[in-house]
Amino acid sequence: MEFDDDAFVLAARAHGETGAIVEVLTQMHGKWAAHVAGGASRRLRPLLQPGARVRLRYRARTTDQLGSASLESEGEGPSVLFDDPLALAGLASAAAVLAAALPEREPQPGAFLAFEALLEALVRPEIWPAVLVRFEAGLLEILGFGLDLGRCAVTGSTDDLAWVSPRTGRAVSAEAGEPWKDRLLPLPRFLISAQEPIGPGDIGAGLAITGRFLEQFVFGVVSRPLPAARIRLTEVLADAGRL
Repeated sequence: MEFDDDAFVLAARAHGETGAIVEVLTQMHGKWAAHVAGGASRRLRPLLQPGARVRLRYRARTTDQLGSASLESEGEGPSVLFDDPLALAGLASAAAVLAAALPEREPQPGAFLAFEALLEALVRPEIWPAVLVRFEAGLLEILGFGLDLGRCAVTGSTDDLAWVSPRTGRAVSAEAGEPWKDRLLPLPRFLISAQEPIGPGDIGAGLAITGRFLEQFVFGVVSRPLPAARIRLTEVLADAGRL
């Protein structure tokens, strides 16, 4: 088996004295793991950072074995973020969530494009946290657990949507949700429409929604917690006053 594809590195770990096992999200073939000979070398280490964009050449004798890969750099990658620890935390979180949530070897062009858009947004501190929340909401949809934020689950109205049911992921209007507001999740307006401004507390509310359903529908069903990098993201954003 052999293919070439554009890819983003999601994770890498040392293998043996000089090699590495790398997980990548390819544009046309989905998420794959492969052995990279010489992955511990100074030349290849920058290509194994989460978010690095590479040209991947994959080879394996059979479809069920761990194959080998060669990587060539395509662009600056995460080096442009090295002076921004918050953006690096966002990148680490998104890469870790993709690595843990996506099924192996299934084409995921939507996830690839969404990650690409997030990487482009990470250089803009004023918008990337909201883009990351939308990225996670999109990933839930890709995985079959999309949020239903278009109309009230109780009345069917599209007006004054203010809450999300933590059980179903459906929106609830302010009036219909008033008796149960202590049990509902606040719905930030920017998750309803990208044209809506981002208000105080909106990023925290958005991350609470997507984190809840990633935990409930994606990781909880296989008895796994949210990735540590995702938990760390909320901590560093809180410390920076960005939630």
